[in-house]
Amino acid sequence: MAAVAGLLLDRGAGLYRRKSLLLLLAGTVGSLSRQGSVRCNGSNAVYDVVVSGGGMVGAAMAAALGHDVHLSDKKILLLEARPQKKIKDLSRDYSNRVSAITPGSATFLSSFGAWEHICNMRIKPFRRMQVWDACSEALIMFENENLEDMGYIVENDVIMSALYKQLDTVSDRVEVLYRSRAVGYTWPLQHQSSDMSPWVQIDLADGRRFQTKLLIGADGQNSLIRKAVGIQNIHYQYDQSALVATLHLSEPTDNNVAWQRFLPSGPIALLPLSDTASSLVWSTSHEHALQLQSMDEENFVDAVNSAFWSNANHSDFIDTAASMFRSAVSFLMPSGTAARQLPPSVAKVDPKSRAVFPLGLGHATEYVQDRVALIGDAAHRVHPLAGQGVNMGFGDISCLTNYLSAAAFKGKDLE
Repeated sequence: MAAVAGLLLDRGAGLYRRKSLLLLLAGTVGSLSRQGSVRCNGSNAVYDVVVSGGGMVGAAMAAALGHDVHLSDKKILLLEARPQKKIKDLSRDYSNRVSAITPGSATFLSSFGAWEHICNMRIKPFRRMQVWDACSEALIMFENENLEDMGYIVENDVIMSALYKQLDTVSDRVEVLYRSRAVGYTWPLQHQSSDMSPWVQIDLADGRRFQTKLLIGADGQNSLIRKAVGIQNIHYQYDQSALVATLHLSEPTDNNVAWQRFLPSGPIALLPLSDTASSLVWSTSHEHALQLQSMDEENFVDAVNSAFWSNANHSDFIDTAASMFRSAVSFLMPSGTAARQLPPSVAKVDPKSRAVFPLGLGHATEYVQDRVALIGDAAHRVHPLAGQGVNMGFGDISCLTNYLSAAAFKGKDLE
């Protein structure tokens, strides 16, 4: 349960090792300063930075670099495999993929103007979080005494729309290349002849070729860049899947609490979207997730309400142990206990909003090598129960951008 507190922790989330980044800058920033910038649309064009992967983390990386005043003379390329989406008005229906954004991530997104777009579209703040156990009375409550927002539930599509709007404002510095799938990379050798390129070479599926002085891998959990450069990835499959869905509540409520209950089969979370709707994330076995996905609406709604309300899994033995622990905590910290509340009941589920995806973890043994940096899921993949996935990615970007900006400002030549 303590892992859920990670949702509230901004400091240190996804930050790079200082030493590794300094080594990266030693091999890269000096080149950025000394060689100047080149931009052209022809084959073998040279860019200062290429970001591979145009999801939330990759797009945010490109936008942050493009808006940084000390990197204004650098030419940046964002490679996105998917076709360009037209920015249009939000659908009335909520997306089933959402992120819990921490205040620290909100501050980061504000630094280059994306957060304002998000706030003008669709966002739901939450001010409390309750996490409790299905087998006992164990409970933990997170609450901000100043009644400030503890976090924000935002649809991924809303975040993406905001990021690409901000990329449009720096199109003179950041080029976005859609339908561009990288199929190979060539790395500069430590000892090579002077007539060979000192930059990373990127080959696309359509035959185009680019070079870059710094390649940033934001290409997800199956990162081709990570594999190509030979960075090992420690990974583990949980033998579980997460079912997501958009739910409608039985009646309107303030709905400013994020709920999470630990069932014997895995955690289930109810995240507020509005006063009448919430987003569901239910981690369970593959078989159970598929059963939930195929249920008719009535049985599915009953299963969700039962998962949050039922005491069928209650264990007297576990409860006795938990009670002794709570007594000790209460003695040491009189304010450390809280009264359990129950989440709002669910009335229906949005048609076609149910989806299932497998769960696993991954961690690259290195985040940086010469002229290469990994960010987001390419560097670290975590379980959704802590709500830290994209926040860690934004932490990566904030740290990496700060280092590159500071080095460019000082004109460092460390090669």
